[in-house]
Amino acid sequence: MQIDTAWRLLFGGMERDPQGLSARVRGIIAEAIETGLLASDMRVPSSRSLAEALGISRNTINAAYQHLIDDGLLVARERSGCFVASTDDRRASEHTDAGVAADKAGGWAARFAIRPSRMPQITKPRNWMDYPYPFLFGQFDPSLFPTNPWRESVKAASSVQEITRWARDMIDDDDPDLLNQLRHKVLPRRGIFAGPGEIIITIGSQHALSMLVQLLVGRDTPVGIENPGYPDVRHMVGIATTEMRPLTCDGFGVVPDAVFASRRVAFVTVGHQCPTTAVMPIGRRRALLDAAARHDVVLIEDDYESDLSVEGDADLPCLKSLDQADRVIYTGSFSKILAPGLRIGYVVAPKPVIDELRVLRRLMLRHPPTNNQRSLATFIQLGHYRQHLRRTATVLEERAARIADLLPKLLPVCRFRRDFGAKSFWIEGPPDLDSRDLVRRARDQGVLIEAGDIFFLDPAEGRRYFRLGFTSIATHRIEPGLRRLGALLRNEAV
Repeated sequence: MQIDTAWRLLFGGMERDPQGLSARVRGIIAEAIETGLLASDMRVPSSRSLAEALGISRNTINAAYQHLIDDGLLVARERSGCFVASTDDRRASEHTDAGVAADKAGGWAARFAIRPSRMPQITKPRNWMDYPYPFLFGQFDPSLFPTNPWRESVKAASSVQEITRWARDMIDDDDPDLLNQLRHKVLPRRGIFAGPGEIIITIGSQHALSMLVQLLVGRDTPVGIENPGYPDVRHMVGIATTEMRPLTCDGFGVVPDAVFASRRVAFVTVGHQCPTTAVMPIGRRRALLDAAARHDVVLIEDDYESDLSVEGDADLPCLKSLDQADRVIYTGSFSKILAPGLRIGYVVAPKPVIDELRVLRRLMLRHPPTNNQRSLATFIQLGHYRQHLRRTATVLEERAARIADLLPKLLPVCRFRRDFGAKSFWIEGPPDLDSRDLVRRARDQGVLIEAGDIFFLDPAEGRRYFRLGFTSIATHRIEPGLRRLGALLRNEAV
């Protein structure tokens, strides 16, 4: 069995301590299985071929494999080799060892109030930057990050005087300079004019959404979510209430029908619906606001992909800018604009909501790191933010145009959608396509895509869908990556 690209990349960053090689091999494979990178029933390389590829002893590999078999993560099949244990095999192993595990772990499983680990998660290889064709959504592109302007901003925020300002315990306050920059230079681009006390900084939009669920959703609160939609919101809401329902959606997004009217809180992505990229037209946005006012529905607007377009969708007013009844709570983030690792997001809401969020946030973590807040405020103040938007948007639109031109030629069996300004394409394959299988086969060829089933309440509905992002793939790599993907869809050898 030859070692393919994916397996070589999996072990690419392994440390070479001879005293612990077997444990390192075992740990890498175990993590890949637990995160879904290695799927159930996938055959693993023979100990001989993996040892040769890694340049280590075959006995080292055999020892690692035996531990994984003992742990129920691998199964040995006579005359066939070793395979990743199926989910059923792993559950059986867990049940067999339940008594021993309970003794060792103190019976922790019985103590958990919730089991988040059992919820399906969006997973990407941790070493995705090592793959030549990463069609992933929302990931970091080092070539687009404004390194020198950011360094200048960090340096300016690191003077003795500045450190004195941001290093103290802010308790539940935010950096006043960042709030000021948001109010006057960032939010007005979206048509939002927030007053004092109407913004709170969060550790990314994920933190913002989590706090809003805790604040607004009780066990019996009727909540509506998009389907397909962002799976993490679905999980947050599902943990909080027994009254979660999918909202009716069509090609334009959420429909303000009887289902919508029956909810008290609705989570919506009207800018670029996740994952379909649908941009809700202005008429539907106004109808949604009218229905929310008539039926007393609070709207949580996740504008996760705003501020980064040259195609005109930035001119389409967001729900918050149209809201005359203080019924819309707006969440935004700098993760897609600058870098996910920055972890700065924000909520814009009526002051009573922000006041409660401040206390709730203080109970969690007091406040996000103020050095990052001050650096970002300086970055915006110096004009770097606006320049970065123009440069990045132009590059991304070039990539989008290239993909749109190539898809009909290279993936003719698929239908695709990308509404203006979106940073991904939503692909519908032929009826018999299993996108999970396609993801695995594509990864073996160095191509990373995202299966679509994770976005649906019923994964079977999304079996033939997948998402192509382009924020992290260089333009010159788009065509060869799509050619490989097209060959896989035609079941041809690459």
